[in-house]
Amino acid sequence: MTYVDAEVASQPECWLRAAELAPGAAADLPRPAERVAVVGCGTSWFMAMAYAGLREGRGQGETDAFQASEFPAGRRYDRILAISRSGTTTEVIDLLRTVRGRTPVTLLVADPAAPAAELATATIALEFADERSVLQTRFATSVLALLRAALGDDVPALAADAEVAVRCPLPVDPARIEQVTFLGAGWTVGLAQEAALKCREAARFWAEAYPAMDYRHGPIAVAGPDRLVWALGPVPAGLPDEVGATGATFLHSRTHGSHTVLGRWAAGRTPLDPMADLVLAQRFAVALATGRGLDPDRPRHLARSVVLPG
Repeated sequence: MTYVDAEVASQPECWLRAAELAPGAAADLPRPAERVAVVGCGTSWFMAMAYAGLREGRGQGETDAFQASEFPAGRRYDRILAISRSGTTTEVIDLLRTVRGRTPVTLLVADPAAPAAELATATIALEFADERSVLQTRFATSVLALLRAALGDDVPALAADAEVAVRCPLPVDPARIEQVTFLGAGWTVGLAQEAALKCREAARFWAEAYPAMDYRHGPIAVAGPDRLVWALGPVPAGLPDEVGATGATFLHSRTHGSHTVLGRWAAGRTPLDPMADLVLAQRFAVALATGRGLDPDRPRHLARSVVLPG
């Protein structure tokens, strides 16, 4: 078993532990009506996108998500929420130095002694969710579980769905798939981006991600037999049938009729929360890697943190 296998399987427990942090962390998390920017790199950026969509969609206040290097320095926010597993990523460090003393920054990190913690106004450490693998899985989703708990979501229910996702068989055989496209809508666009990233990182596999409504504006052209379209979150009416007509397989936890219903198929729980669907996608990516003879703990050209020469 690889490190990432064990880390993926540990997510239900990690989400529960993350939710336990929420009450004590409330003072350092975004408050209703605050104008908030959420920043990160790679996987952390995609979690920022998901949280931004959730928070603003709940009427909690304007919430923007940025890749740390692309943060618009001229904008003013009431709070910046920075997500960084290592707390050493160059772009995050540079941004925190730029806004220090001007905007309060709350850092979500695995290591409370990381350099970024010295630059943040407040630090919330999820040490229990740190990882040995280069691939981010449980840290990222645990951060999102903490933030969803702070928004009032039922994290024990999410963890129950994740338990289904780590135990059930994969919905498709990765060896039969030559390409996958993940779709999202609203807050799940970030999850779709993360699912595709995992396939690229772990298995060097052709994976794309799009907002579900935009998929018909070009990307559907690559759909066909032996290709997979996997939706995390709601999909437009008629899209499953359009994908099916191409010969591609369509997966969605809320789809009925002739298409695979992940929740019912997995364990009688319909629908699975999109975060649990992401867990399934993580497992799919790891299975792709091992089936290709690759080590998903050590993806090519990647390290646990991007630290650039000064």
